[in-house]
Amino acid sequence: MSHAFRELLRKIGSGPHTGQNLTRLEAHAATRMMLLQEATPAQIGAFMIAHRIRRPTGEELAGMLDAYEELGPMLQAIAASYPTLVFGMPYDGRTRTMPIVLLTALILAAAGCPVVLHGGDRMPTKEGEPLSLFWYGLGIDWTMPLSQVQATFEQTGIGFVYLPTHFPLAQGLVPYREQIGKRPPFATMELIWCPYGGNAHVVSGFVHPPTETMFQNALALRRVRQFTTVKGLEGSCDLPRERTAIIGLGTVNVAGEVALERLCLPPREFGFEGANVPLDTPETAIAAMQSVLAGQPSELMKSALWNGGFYLWRCGISASIQAGIMQAERLFTTGQAKQKLQELQQATTAIAVIR
Repeated sequence: MSHAFRELLRKIGSGPHTGQNLTRLEAHAATRMMLLQEATPAQIGAFMIAHRIRRPTGEELAGMLDAYEELGPMLQAIAASYPTLVFGMPYDGRTRTMPIVLLTALILAAAGCPVVLHGGDRMPTKEGEPLSLFWYGLGIDWTMPLSQVQATFEQTGIGFVYLPTHFPLAQGLVPYREQIGKRPPFATMELIWCPYGGNAHVVSGFVHPPTETMFQNALALRRVRQFTTVKGLEGSCDLPRERTAIIGLGTVNVAGEVALERLCLPPREFGFEGANVPLDTPETAIAAMQSVLAGQPSELMKSALWNGGFYLWRCGISASIQAGIMQAERLFTTGQAKQKLQELQQATTAIAVIR
């Protein structure tokens, strides 16, 4: 048994009256001991559920991210005209709505803005369809070694950090999520994890407003210069179409002070009001994505234009959201987004042959 970990567990697990928040250093130490399995299974499970009940602070999330940076994978900086967008999506996947972020990544990369995503396989508690599954359906297998992900990222502007292969220490904690039956604070922290060593723009989905505040505090402590928070589809970064998109546009100065601008985007003002595209099966979703990449009109195309237009504007490529929507449409109808997917397929196929 880890006596050092027991003291940290006692601190957060003592109830509403005597319990205390961890400092950033303590959260780093606790996360490190869990990742390295220096704490016992009983201690890890107890910590996760106690932390879940009490809710993490921004300072604790920053400490957890410190441990991920120390022990986890990191894609190295590449030369680019724009900061790399790092999308934080819930690892436990999608069950109700189509993931748009793959199409968003392809048009951003086609326009010159690099993109990094991260995630794993099907994961509790939601057990939804993971992003890696949709990428695989489009012909991209991210189970390659990290050095080869780096080469693909440098060549195409798109990278994906895949937990089972690239961060087995974090993958080792996944069974605890199923056993405790609840999302632990790790699931919150993952939304703002940035496995990229260069100039990054962190984009994070959220559901509950208090989570956004935690993100702001953690990112300020971590000196992340630019970030975006999105109350998106199923907690993702995908903008909804059936309601106003609630977005936070954040910057952090050298003193660690946060400036957050609230942006509310009604899709009807841009001609995209309607139902979110439902997720039927992965196979039908992948076929629908391929149809969009072929430039064919559909409800998914509308969702892709809505998201693409916003992110092309947010990353600084387009002068306005409307201009971004028009540029996204050109990238789809002229085949540039599809060509980016083909580049990605060719790069990863060449790597598979080398292996």
